Amino acid sequence: MADTIDDDLYRRTKALLEPGEIDLNGAIVHTDYDGQADVQMMQATIDVGDVIATHSGHDPTDCYVYSGNDDTDFSSNQHQGLTLEDEEFVWECQQLLREGSFDIVIYYRASADHEAILDDIRDLGFDVTGVRGD
Repeated sequence: MADTIDDDLYRRTKALLEPGEIDLNGAIVHTDYDGQADVQMMQATIDVGDVIATHSGHDPTDCYVYSGNDDTDFSSNQHQGLTLEDEEFVWECQQLLREGSFDIVIYYRASADHEAILDDIRDLGFDVTGVRGD
């Protein structure tokens, strides 16, 4: 990790992956987007979600982003990628503004190709830290 903040974010992300109903892995996607870059931040989230969908065996065009606007259990910067047909979980994320720029903390099924996801996120131009749930 680059600094204490990243160490803390890594530990917090790892805690989100602890055993539950679904085995999960995750990624911390570091961006340069500040609090005024809402549109770019959402596009980055969608692009990363499409990478995860692809490496989870889904066609990204068969998925949508649910932002929980009608659900009190969701925070304002929390989003889920779900399949259109049966609303199956593909990914979930939180967009966190830290030290003046956004990080996307995103997690997905451990059965997805974790290394390919990280490589493709890097190919999008982002620094990324992988977090394994195991």
